[in-house]
Amino acid sequence: MRKFWGTSAPTFAAMALGALLAAAVLTSGCAERVTPDEAKAIARDAYVYGFPLVMNCKTVYEYVVDTASPEYKGPFNQVSCAARLFTPEDRAVVTPNADTPYCMFWLDLRSEPIVVSVPEIESERYYSIQLIDWYTHNFAYIGTRVTGNDAGSYLLAGPGWKDSKPEGIAGVITSETDLVFAVIRTQLFGPDDLERVKEIQAGYRVEPLSSFLGGPAPAEAPPIDFPEWEEGGQYSAAALEYLDFALDQVRPHPDETDLMERFARIGIGTPRDFDPDALDPEMAGAVEEGVKQGLADIKAFLEENSADPLTSAYIFGSREFLKEAAARFGQPDFYLQRSMAALTGLYGNSGEEAVYPIYTVDSEGAPLDASKHGYVMRLEEGALPPAEAFWSLTMYDAATQLFIHNPLDRYLLNSAMLDEFVREKDGTIVFYIQKDSPGRAKEANWLPAPDGPFYMVLRLYIPEPEVLSGEWTQPALVRAK
Repeated sequence: MRKFWGTSAPTFAAMALGALLAAAVLTSGCAERVTPDEAKAIARDAYVYGFPLVMNCKTVYEYVVDTASPEYKGPFNQVSCAARLFTPEDRAVVTPNADTPYCMFWLDLRSEPIVVSVPEIESERYYSIQLIDWYTHNFAYIGTRVTGNDAGSYLLAGPGWKDSKPEGIAGVITSETDLVFAVIRTQLFGPDDLERVKEIQAGYRVEPLSSFLGGPAPAEAPPIDFPEWEEGGQYSAAALEYLDFALDQVRPHPDETDLMERFARIGIGTPRDFDPDALDPEMAGAVEEGVKQGLADIKAFLEENSADPLTSAYIFGSREFLKEAAARFGQPDFYLQRSMAALTGLYGNSGEEAVYPIYTVDSEGAPLDASKHGYVMRLEEGALPPAEAFWSLTMYDAATQLFIHNPLDRYLLNSAMLDEFVREKDGTIVFYIQKDSPGRAKEANWLPAPDGPFYMVLRLYIPEPEVLSGEWTQPALVRAK
């Protein structure tokens, strides 16, 4: 049974009636023609389509609704920032990013647009505001790559807004959905730069359009009764309950009208709440099997494509981009790649904003293990990782997926440190990837590794065209002799 959080939760009688009506979907009208095999196939497709929306239900509940959640950020339309240096003691987020401290916020655009204002930022510093709709599409960016580093105010509007651009607004950005997630990344040059990053973060502002213009506010939209998040539900038939709720928050895309009608045949996306517990045992089993098949298909798609270093560049992006990218994977639609993205790295950057080549094996294909070997990576003169903004190589312990304690308290090497690196006579920079110091003279180029298995992520922000075209090959990690 769905659990609700909000000021207008339905009564038990209403919930019971909703469950009975949900069950009736499968035994009346056109739905009576749904066989268990058909229900399984529909449930599979609904799960693959809806997994990202389900994960959004989790995020908005933990970030906005549940004030007791350790992940709570604040109410809708309020910026939450964190400028701090991550260490091995930080265990809440795996594969943490130590290059760009985050601000995050959820926007509710139902009653009126929201204005996001940014301060002037140094030209050499990268920043971005990634705008993600309820489907998890990266529908727009504000920042260094798209709008530059000048101060400005940008209006974010939902799909129903049709007015002209107000005075004082640098640009208007329209979302396909009324609920929007925003992630702000601000480049950190090093420990001594932390106070400046905090100052910049304090300059990010979010306010309703009426407040920005100094006029009266419109009537508030009614509160949304978000379903209480139960961890693990994303991997069971309960995911379809969350999907049913999530579909209530969007206007069906014209390309997906037939798909929504198909989901409705088993009660998903109808005016009545979907409740798998109200189904008869045979139909409930078919739906559960369909969900299991959907999850298995997402994992199989991940395994099939994870070896390609450019995969991350083709699973995050706008609806239009994902449609085009589906051909790369030989798929008729983009739903598998979108779900793969949600499973492996929810809210990842679009490829043109950043790519993340991962090192899990050495140049000979052997798993990385610093208890057995040291490794070197050579960056030839004039052949640094091609990133217009900056690049960073970060170390992680394979068992915990976290930073490791080391004598230098160093967890990454990046382009902001170029003047500190020791170069060979020909200008080559050699990185030493190992658990023990390579010697004091070479410690500037040492990325300490754990005494065991590890992996690394090479982040490239605003990658050059040769990266996205596949012409560039990431530097090899070679086992030291």
